[in-house]
Amino acid sequence: MGQSRKRVGADGKARYTAYYDDLRGRRRSAGTYPSRKAADHAWQTAETDLRAGRPGDPATGRITFTNYVTQHWFPHHVLEPTTRESYRYNLDKHITPWFGPMKMADILPIHVREWVSDLIHQGVTPATIRHQKIILSAIFTTALNDYVISLHPCKGVKTPTVPVKDYRILTPDEIGRLLLALPNDAARLLVEVAIGSGLRWGELIELRAGDLHPASGILTVTRAVVELNPHDHPTGDRFLIKPYPKSKRSRRFRLDPTLITAIRDHVTQHQLGPDDLLFGYDTITTTQLAPAPLALVEDLGLTNANPAGRRYRHGTLSAYTAGHCRCRHCRAAFASYRAHRRLSGLDQPRSTRVGPATDGHLPRNHWRTQIWYPTCATADLHPRPRMHDLRHSHASWLLAGGADLQTVRERLGHQSITTTEKYLHTLPTADTTALIALNRIRHGHGNAS
Repeated sequence: MGQSRKRVGADGKARYTAYYDDLRGRRRSAGTYPSRKAADHAWQTAETDLRAGRPGDPATGRITFTNYVTQHWFPHHVLEPTTRESYRYNLDKHITPWFGPMKMADILPIHVREWVSDLIHQGVTPATIRHQKIILSAIFTTALNDYVISLHPCKGVKTPTVPVKDYRILTPDEIGRLLLALPNDAARLLVEVAIGSGLRWGELIELRAGDLHPASGILTVTRAVVELNPHDHPTGDRFLIKPYPKSKRSRRFRLDPTLITAIRDHVTQHQLGPDDLLFGYDTITTTQLAPAPLALVEDLGLTNANPAGRRYRHGTLSAYTAGHCRCRHCRAAFASYRAHRRLSGLDQPRSTRVGPATDGHLPRNHWRTQIWYPTCATADLHPRPRMHDLRHSHASWLLAGGADLQTVRERLGHQSITTTEKYLHTLPTADTTALIALNRIRHGHGNAS
């Protein structure tokens, strides 16, 4: 049974707070009013809403967007760890600064449209705006289901059109140049497995020696690893192993016999046990080749002219400092100069550099910046492909070689065959086949019967 309680404010005026019991028997407030009659009406209305099957707290709609997200939505909304991390970042960057102080019940579609217009004015890309609206819509959908709001503010709000980008499909020649440019055999095998299996990055670096059955050549994909901000990790670590891949179900497929042999040799060479990572951080990084020897200063020539019009010989301290050259030779000259000063006690030595935080898994950023980018530059690949483009290339090559869609779908772990069908337009012979069909009809080469 609800009730109204009188209270006297600092100004000496009497006000009345309405109280009612929610479904769990907790005493809740329905607001404070200037008269007992208004307070009685408030708690009676709240109890009526409960009996009518609308269990929302009437005061909930008056909480701010920030409080709802941080106190109700985020703590109790089931999300994948990487999704939670992404949502947190995007909320802080694009959503909360706009909607944060607004009350949930006051947010209307017109406010969401104004927010979209503001993002466009800031120069945010259409793809990012669409992603922000998906996050915002998920929050309001939950709030609507919880009776926090009575209207979905995102309904009917449109975002800028996102152009569909073409997949970057590598040619066999590009793959050959890429493999030659990689620094060691372990890195080459990682790329070979990526192009030969179509695995996602998180599945690739979580592969263990025991996941491959050497006799049959069947690879079993049952896990994936994700790299998280420690704040979003359940135990504050960096890597989280998920007992399922992205498709939520394991998959098994056969690898090429030559690739199986290469993996077997790799396991033997590095003495890997069944539970050891195939491409751990130490395995990839400890066997990198030494950089090519520097050329003689006399053979390097001069730098480009600096703003003052002066040019300097490459591989000298002046070329680095005054000529602003950052080639390998000039950087080596400056590093040698700094090293001699530290050795002489003239400079405070830099603190010892430690490797990336890892539990043995290969960090994505380390692979990208220390190995992948330099390798693509050496192989002269333009535009520079992403590691994920090896997966795209695997799918395109399978279809070009005559594999059926269902086989490719199962091999890649797609949940819908529609996703697999997107690779059909990447086939190099698709346009040629269409033109042959067009010319056959247009020029009368078809057989009339």
